[in-house]
Amino acid sequence: MSGTDPNIVRMYKTDDAGALVFREAWVEAGEADGDASWFVVNHGAVGHQSTSKDAEVDTVEEALGMLAAFTEQCHADGYAELSRAEQFTVVAQFALKNAKAGERDKYLEEKAREALTAHLAWRGSGVVEKSEFVAGPHSTGKLNIYILAPEPARAVANVKTCIREEKLDFTKLSIGVAPAGDLSAIKARHSPTGGTAFSL
Repeated sequence: MSGTDPNIVRMYKTDDAGALVFREAWVEAGEADGDASWFVVNHGAVGHQSTSKDAEVDTVEEALGMLAAFTEQCHADGYAELSRAEQFTVVAQFALKNAKAGERDKYLEEKAREALTAHLAWRGSGVVEKSEFVAGPHSTGKLNIYILAPEPARAVANVKTCIREEKLDFTKLSIGVAPAGDLSAIKARHSPTGGTAFSL
């Protein structure tokens, strides 16, 4: 499952202090006729809890017009969208007891994806792109959750905090980082044993 949403405009720039900051906006359309639509803006320093505000609008078209104006203003203020080549892939990996994923493993996948998606989104530090179960050594398994991140060190810190806070098998968590275009260059950034080897 892809984690990129075409209805979200997300841009970054490095501020005067050298920190990566972000701004994003999206349109929330009403579920049914007569329901309100909203235009939402969210901004902050990457890796830190962001600030958001929303405005009720009469029509989705009005909200889309506000989104276009927001995009123009971001460009004027020096913000830009980051290409995939400018970002990193952060992989949150959980060691599993068996090569075949059981119900508990699938529950972990669902809960970890859900928790990481929200935690990273509100800090501008990554988008969950996909997850997979793969075989590990000696008939064990692994759950890999792939995250596209603008600043890997922030994303790694956020992933560790999120998994610990949500009590999602933190002791089984390893994290690897690679340039988004070159997964073969992945290196461990966190492991329960302190090791530096990381294999997908």
